[in-house]
Amino acid sequence: MSHRKIIEEYYCDVNNLTDLLSKLTNCYRLLIGGAGELNSIASAHKKEIKDALHRVDKLGDVIDKLIGVIDKSTAEYEQYCKMRTEIISGKMKAQYIETEIDEELFLNNLDEVYDENTKEE
Repeated sequence: MSHRKIIEEYYCDVNNLTDLLSKLTNCYRLLIGGAGELNSIASAHKKEIKDALHRVDKLGDVIDKLIGVIDKSTAEYEQYCKMRTEIISGKMKAQYIETEIDEELFLNNLDEVYDENTKEE
């Protein structure tokens, strides 16, 4: 497997982890809301409320662990991106980029002049 393919799959894994974090965070918010509503019901028993809060705490622990995994994963991906940037900037010379930009601007100017001339005819 090529190195690029490995990094692409790694990025996909990081993306999946952040998607999972988003979903778990929404579930966490719903569980907290549910526990709050349960607490406002007069016929609810304290044990039911404590059980609901316990579920919230357990999910909070899972979210905390997931955040730790994402932190480690994104740090590795960030190092890859920095290294890639250093390599690209080391291989590319500014004068070549400037030449490309100048040529592009020159061609754009020619196109504009041509368009103006064809409109006048």
